[in-house]
Amino acid sequence: MSMVTERATRGGGAAHRLYSVIVFVLLASLDNVAVGLVPPLYGPISGALGVPQRLLGLVTAVSFLVSAAAAVGWAYVGDRTNRKPLLMVGTLIWAAGTGGSALAQQYPAFLGAQLVAAVGLGAVGSVGFSVVTDLISPRRRGLVMSFWGLSQGVGTLAGTLAGGILGATDWRRPFLVLAVVGLVATVAYLFTYDIRRGQSEPELAAALDAGADYDYRISRADLPRILARRTNRWLILQGLTAQAAFGSLVWLPVLFAQRAEAQGYSPATAVVVGSVFATLFQLGGVFSILGGLAGDALQRRTPSGRALVAAVGILAAVPFYLVLFLVPIRIDVPNGGSSGAVIGAVLASVFTDPSVGLSLLTALLALALTSANSPNWFALIADVNPPEHRGTVYSLGNLVNGVGRAAGNGLVGVAFQGLRAAFPPPLNYAVGLAVFQLFFIPTGLMYWLAARTSPGDIETVHDLLHTRADRL
Repeated sequence: MSMVTERATRGGGAAHRLYSVIVFVLLASLDNVAVGLVPPLYGPISGALGVPQRLLGLVTAVSFLVSAAAAVGWAYVGDRTNRKPLLMVGTLIWAAGTGGSALAQQYPAFLGAQLVAAVGLGAVGSVGFSVVTDLISPRRRGLVMSFWGLSQGVGTLAGTLAGGILGATDWRRPFLVLAVVGLVATVAYLFTYDIRRGQSEPELAAALDAGADYDYRISRADLPRILARRTNRWLILQGLTAQAAFGSLVWLPVLFAQRAEAQGYSPATAVVVGSVFATLFQLGGVFSILGGLAGDALQRRTPSGRALVAAVGILAAVPFYLVLFLVPIRIDVPNGGSSGAVIGAVLASVFTDPSVGLSLLTALLALALTSANSPNWFALIADVNPPEHRGTVYSLGNLVNGVGRAAGNGLVGVAFQGLRAAFPPPLNYAVGLAVFQLFFIPTGLMYWLAARTSPGDIETVHDLLHTRADRL
């Protein structure tokens, strides 16, 4: 590292810390941009590579699993060593895989490039999470983690939109653009603040300010202790069912594209319509900020607060999802028009067509309620685990999330085919997606159980950090 870069990263003033938070939050969104890029382009890519769309759904599902599995290794190493180099290497790897996807001429090459990208993406979330939790105090964890989770949701939306718009006439273009963004991101990492492990913990503040170093690191002997924490078990397991539901939502662009084609629109116009509608209908995720604030506020009153907010939000969202998918909408856009004209027509229909306006309102409510999950899940992991365990616990949860998400993404495609006999397209997509949202019910129940176990686990971590602070 050069002298200039070394001086830049040694800072720690308010501006440098803010820059670091912004960089980590923004870059956390990029892995979801990569995830959201492919589904809107299933049609064009399948045509160019000469394979059925279900094989591209398989690429998405396998990528989820590979990324989640790789994250465990990245996180474990990150909990033992310097985290910044890992993030930079991971970013370069996923940028290379994304660029390689654009250059692929055959399906095996495309699959291989996507899996390379998935390995790199595993570092961004798991190691980045560990870093961000060391930047924020427990009192504000829900709020800051809402921005962390929101950035990932925005990344998915950006990927969906970029795939549909940039890739409407050339599916390779958005992959090349994202690869360049990844290279820029690597440079941005160079100038982030070198965050000390445990520096946000009130119990350690006096010792660290006095010059002590929190030198506790994870070891293999800690893994049974991690799984022995009851709240960890519920936080990890809930991802299996939650992500089965969330994973099915990557088919939203396909549902609305199918609805457009059923109403007589060309495939190119339908791709844009599907991407724009899917983007609009997922804007409710911005309300994760409210979920984080509610979690922070209730947590200050009861140590069960975050888990209770997540449980209520998840369970209350289910009826709204059922309405969203099963109520039909009328699409009125210029067939064969430019992307701008189609986007303008879709946006106008929100105010001129009651079916579109009602669907958007329902989607906003559904996503707003389920978005309480993300910030409170992140914050709870930090609350019930010491600093050197957080990246690994996050990655274990993310691994289960990946299994659930891959299952949701892959099995819903099978469900669409099975339902086709009874429900012709696009109704088979609507019914299939509605059924998969029922997986949110066991998710809410597991958060309810976490609300019962988290107070004891939080108190145990506080006692542990107090004891360690006395030894530093």
